[in-house]
Amino acid sequence: MTALTRSFLLAGVGGQGTLLASDVVALVGVELGCDVKKSEVHGMAQRGGSVTSHVRWGEHVYSPLITPGGADFMIGFERLEALRHASMLSVGGRALINDYRVIPVSVTTGAGTYPTEEDEARAYAALKSPPTYVPAIEIASAVGSARVNNVVMLGALSAFLDVPEEVWLRVISRRVPERFISINQRAFSSGRLHALTHLRSEEKDAR
Repeated sequence: MTALTRSFLLAGVGGQGTLLASDVVALVGVELGCDVKKSEVHGMAQRGGSVTSHVRWGEHVYSPLITPGGADFMIGFERLEALRHASMLSVGGRALINDYRVIPVSVTTGAGTYPTEEDEARAYAALKSPPTYVPAIEIASAVGSARVNNVVMLGALSAFLDVPEEVWLRVISRRVPERFISINQRAFSSGRLHALTHLRSEEKDAR
């Protein structure tokens, strides 16, 4: 186990599986022998409101809460929710974002506007690495169900961490009902492959 502390912020809307995903991240840390702390904030989760979770691994972790600018990874399950939490990322942090939009009522009623791609670019401009947008709904649908898009995002996250794939798959198999193990494992592996391909392309462009 590394002594390096890792801080993960997961943000989505109710019904997207944000809390299941945060449980998996926390349990992977436990599998690695880390001290793990986790905290959750439930908005109007049953009605599609904001849901966020803080997960921290390390040799000694004294608080589960991530301060602004302190997240090593942000996993956004929806683009607006990710944008709302952009300030939580460290300059060297990684934003992994589901390329998916849930239009708020304020926008559909004309009381507000959904952020543009230019708004998003400005919010992430200070990061050393640009956000990685993952077509998680599309990938999940290809393996059998759009509902496992949260696990696709976990697969994408795994590509940036020095943790054996089998550790993630073992945790997922323990955390989901037996009849859903296979599809979740396929979703994870597909998300991981997508992110690894993205990483290789990023490294090639940097040469």
